[in-house]
Formats: sequence, C-alpha cells, structure tokens
Amino acid sequence: LKEAVIWPVKLKKFFRGKRKPWTGILLYGPPGTGKSYLAKAIATECKSTFISVTSSDLLSKWVGESEKNVKCLFELARERQPCVVFIDEIDALCSQRNDTESESSRRVKTEFLVQTEGVGADNSGVLLLAATNIPWALDIAMRRRFEKRIYIPLPGVKERAVMFKAHLGTDIPYEIQDHEWMELGQKANHYSGADIAVVCREALLRPLRRLCSSTHFKRVKNPNSDGSSELWLLCSPDDPDAKEISFDELDCDDLFEPPVTMVDMLAALARQKPTVGENNLIAYEKFTEVSGQEGY
Repeated sequence: LKEAVIWPVKLKKFFRGKRKPWTGILLYGPPGTGKSYLAKAIATECKSTFISVTSSDLLSKWVGESEKNVKCLFELARERQPCVVFIDEIDALCSQRNDTESESSRRVKTEFLVQTEGVGADNSGVLLLAATNIPWALDIAMRRRFEKRIYIPLPGVKERAVMFKAHLGTDIPYEIQDHEWMELGQKANHYSGADIAVVCREALLRPLRRLCSSTHFKRVKNPNSDGSSELWLLCSPDDPDAKEISFDELDCDDLFEPPVTMVDMLAALARQKPTVGENNLIAYEKFTEVSGQEGY
C-alpha cells in the first residue's frame, strides 16, 4: 500500500519511464479483518484526493444513469489526480458476467472495464482501491485490472491479544493481568477484529448486569477525589458489612463501578462465536495460491 500510495507522492522524481506506481489494488479477506479501515488509514496518510464510493452511490433505477455515474467518477478522479478511488464491496458492482443478468448490470460492468483500462482512458495518477469478502465472485476481466490482489487474513495470537486490550480501553476499570491477554488471544482462534470487538462489548456489559441484579451492597471509600466520599459496592449477602438494598433505591452517582474481570472475558468469549469458519478460510487460501498474495 505504501508503494502504491505514499511512494509516488514522496518519491515523485523516481517514478519515471517504465517505473510506474500500481494503478489497481484489491484488498480481500474474511469479514471484519479491517479492509475498510486500511482504506481509511490511506486517506489519512496520503496527500492525494481520496474518493470513497459504494454501489448505492453509483447505481440508479434510471436507464443509462449508472454508467454515466461510473464515467463521471473516473473523470473526476482524473481531474483531481493524484487521486485514490476506494470502492467498498466491489463484488456488488462487478460480479462475474453471465447470460441471466440484466442488460443494465452488464452495461455497468462494461463501463467499469472501459474506464479502468479502455482505449483512450489515461488513468495515470489515479489509484483504484477496492475491498471485497468474495474475490472469486469478481468478473475475471475486472480482477485482472487489479495488479495487486492482497489477502488480509485473520489476526494472529499476538494481534488478538493486543486487540482485546485495545477494545476494553482505558476509561473502564478491569482486573486482567498482563499474561491473561495472551491467554485470551490463544482462546480466540478464528476470531476477526470485529468479532473481538463484539466480545469486549459483551464483557463490558456483564459487570453492569451484576450490579443491576444485586440485592446487597456495602459502603466503601471512593478512590477518586470527585463525587461522594463513600460509594455503594455490590457484595455477597454473607459479607459482614452487607446491607440489603434494592438497586432501584440507589443513585447512579453513589455506586462503585464494578471492574471487568477475566471471568467476564471468558464468559463473553464462550457466548460470542466467530463469524469465520475453517471452510471459509480454506476458500481464501486457495484463491490466494492461485490469484492473490499475502502481506500489505
């Protein structure tokens, strides 16, 4: 991605003659691995014009309007070069052509092919960046337009451990040791970044569920300087300082925030299953062997 986006701008004088930057990059992989986030990172890093579109931006119910929108998109990109055009879920626009598809759909795909690499189409300074979860569904002619087809795989163990810590954040208290993050990463096999975010959201809600269902509280010193000097902490009915109080009788500002524990994380992990299965990964690996490459 740096070669295609950052280098042509930063090392402009070296890109001459036969040394040309990439003009088409396809990011593919399981859902939730951060393909769209990579595009957002490119938009932040590069000094080029960044245009992001989806199928709903280009397709129209009026005859001829969809093709016109595609043509206008690339004309705008050529006017604003250097420019990056990002198309999310490109398989919705450029799936494989067949005899059963509508005439309007076929014309849109044809216009895409003409604008990306047709006669008279000068796309120097324009990078077409696209993302898809099903790269094998792309039309073979459109797939060829993407000179680089990069596989964005599921995160590894270390990456998953970092994601768990990042998604819990620093604003909410938790009681998880440093070595336990790696344990969570090992248990979260086949989980994508989006799956891990859902697990953490589930874990963050579990302390609140305990708080709302608790019937016994005790008074403890407020560790923070702001607010009341003492707060109500949920406790066991067997605690010597426990008082039987309904949760509805207490004010939110007088409650001690219960921390997220390792038990909460493991329970959330057991409840939220990964969205990507072993069979799905095999399909991506086969496509990568034949038509793609790893690393970005």
